[in-house]
Amino acid sequence: MEWLLPLIALATAVALLSRPLRENRAWRATVTPLASIIGSGFLVVAPILGHLLGVYAFAGMLLIVLVAVAVGEVIRFNIAHLEPRLAGARVTPAGAWLERAANLSLSLAYVVSVAFYLRLLSAFALRPLGQDHAPWPDLLTTVILALIGLVGWRRGLRALENLEEYSVSIKLAVIAALLVGLGWHDFGSGFDLSGLAPVRHDLWDTARTLGGLLLVVQGFETSRYLGDEYRPELRIRTMRRAQWLSGVIYLVFVLLVTPLLGMTEAGRVDETAVIDLASAAARVLGPMLVLAAIMSQFSAAVADTVGAGGLVQEETARRISDRRAYLLVSGLAIVLVWSANLFEIISLASRAFALYYLLQTLQALRLARHLEACRDRIFCHIRFGTVALLLAFIVLFGKAVG
Repeated sequence: MEWLLPLIALATAVALLSRPLRENRAWRATVTPLASIIGSGFLVVAPILGHLLGVYAFAGMLLIVLVAVAVGEVIRFNIAHLEPRLAGARVTPAGAWLERAANLSLSLAYVVSVAFYLRLLSAFALRPLGQDHAPWPDLLTTVILALIGLVGWRRGLRALENLEEYSVSIKLAVIAALLVGLGWHDFGSGFDLSGLAPVRHDLWDTARTLGGLLLVVQGFETSRYLGDEYRPELRIRTMRRAQWLSGVIYLVFVLLVTPLLGMTEAGRVDETAVIDLASAAARVLGPMLVLAAIMSQFSAAVADTVGAGGLVQEETARRISDRRAYLLVSGLAIVLVWSANLFEIISLASRAFALYYLLQTLQALRLARHLEACRDRIFCHIRFGTVALLLAFIVLFGKAVG
């Protein structure tokens, strides 16, 4: 099996990088949200859930995915019904204020997340060389950010999407091999869960951590800001596809890795924890996951840069083009890398994402009162109201996990 896993990864990468798929507009529109959703969270979610829920890790992941899909439905509702009103200046002053506040919170979250993703990438890439100490990770992060900004400025969205496609394809190829390797290990070991320690966590603390974990599957909102390139119907369809595809990947991964979660040290949730777990299933998976980890951070950072560029262009009424916005976001992220401890401020970014989702949900609630799309308005209000309450809980009490 050891020799077969690299071949599986190679075959998957070849298929994903084939010209027909790469030139398919629907796939290109799927890649940006998919890249952002399967980011750094993929590296830490299993150890966190294992420590938090033990044998019930899969149930926790299922809950997170379902809540994320519910929030995604809110964003898709707004793409279909809020965007035309914003474009035609047919929103009330309250609606315009909500949108401005939502965009402000998302802008903050994007800049921090781009810097955070790439800072993790640099530390991870330099660790085998023994250079994961200042100033080398900051220098490497600066170089990568400058590259992303310059490529976006000079060549636009299509060039950034190309960077995403290659990194996402490599990442998905490694994940395919990972899932096969874990499945083979579980089959041989009889899916033995006896190594997992009993869970002894306070219910309140568990709920707060699960709320913070919703941000692990953040990223689908990037479709909201690709309006110049893709029509609303395509963005709605591909965002939903990205969410379900990433959700299935997360669920299968957590299910298959659960028998190995007892091997992690209590409270250890860094990236190397999942590398060790994969290596226990098959030695070759460790080095392959290092590559996937680097691709995860890079593709997520590019995806959030794309989302931020579209957001800045929309918020400035095109006075700042998306190309210039890519350069601006990269520049701000570079300043952040050199001026702050990203591990301290990532909790602010997590809550900023949750606040953005909350404000978008309030927009949906306002629209639902007047639109034919919500024929059963009571059901719409219950659905959006429930999502709003969950997001308010996360904003106020959620624990960020990075």
